[in-house]
Amino acid sequence: MTPAPETPLAILHAVRAPVGGIFRHILDLAEGQIARGHAVGILADSLTGGERAAEALAAIAPRLKLGVHRLAIRREPDPRDAAAWLKFRRLVNHLAPDVLHGHGAQAGAFVRLVKARAGTIKVYTPHGGSLHYAPDTLKGMVFSRMERALMNRTDLFLFESGFARDTYLRVVGEPRGLVKRVFNGVAESEFTPVETAPDATDLVYVGEFRAIKGTDLLIEALARLRTSGRRVTLTLAGDGEETEALKALIARLSVSEGVRFIGHVPPRTGFAQGRLLVVPSRGDSMPYVVIEAAAAGRPMIAARVGGIPEIFGTHAEALFAGNDPDAMAAAIAAALDDPAATRRRAAALREDVHRAFSQDAMVDGILSGYRAAFAAR
Repeated sequence: MTPAPETPLAILHAVRAPVGGIFRHILDLAEGQIARGHAVGILADSLTGGERAAEALAAIAPRLKLGVHRLAIRREPDPRDAAAWLKFRRLVNHLAPDVLHGHGAQAGAFVRLVKARAGTIKVYTPHGGSLHYAPDTLKGMVFSRMERALMNRTDLFLFESGFARDTYLRVVGEPRGLVKRVFNGVAESEFTPVETAPDATDLVYVGEFRAIKGTDLLIEALARLRTSGRRVTLTLAGDGEETEALKALIARLSVSEGVRFIGHVPPRTGFAQGRLLVVPSRGDSMPYVVIEAAAAGRPMIAARVGGIPEIFGTHAEALFAGNDPDAMAAAIAAALDDPAATRRRAAALREDVHRAFSQDAMVDGILSGYRAAFAAR
């Protein structure tokens, strides 16, 4: 049975790690769905996220009619996941949601393996996840087989980029369920320009310190620039599992005097700490930091990987080859050498992003996908 367009839905979002862009996406989506009259709940891993995740979930909890739930879900497949999945199944049976929406590979597997009531649709957003692994590697083969096994237990695939959608179809296959692309989006308030701080460094990185984010590549590019005689400085705004490795790399490359760490800060606070934002990712489906920085009008360059070119659109001159510190160093030099052109590009990109990446369009697009999946059932 297809719910009428005005019928409130009971929606449970499940995610493993309540951190980074994927967590921001879920919180924004939940707020938008609540504002449209739906009952929403969030399930997340209890082992990660720390105080920031706990505070964010506590802040939204009073508005979540289906509640906040935490389970121990490990990053890599683990025998202990079976116990967590049984608890998840009991929770689903108790809450009886209309929509089970899994975000990321682990939570996506939990959602699609559970036997829900007949009227429930199962929705999956990979957020990159297993798609980041090359299909000719061991992990890639394992994850692609897992995805293939779960593919036709899914009513709706929601991809935040054409890159993620096309990668899934190429690596995993063509599913029976509906496939829809809905861009991530940011709120209208985030289009207020961010001014550069008086003590800003030349460059700034904002985000998690994980290998896939390529922060080490940025440090290598910085070292090349400084070796060539350019006294470029860098602010690293973030934290994560690679923090100590990055500090060791900075010491080994003798660039300590050009780098400062300021820890995790709100993205807009971080953007102000450098005259040029650099996004050095090895792989990203649709990174929020790029959309947020573009909305804030910040001068920016980024790696030409994943869904990032879909955000930059016609401004491809701001992109450099991924996984290549030399290409990154050249792009940084070019942007710093012509700040007026870099600022003009930032202003034009802000206008483009305002048209295509709004939070309201994201929420409405996802709800439209749910309705289409009910209709297909």
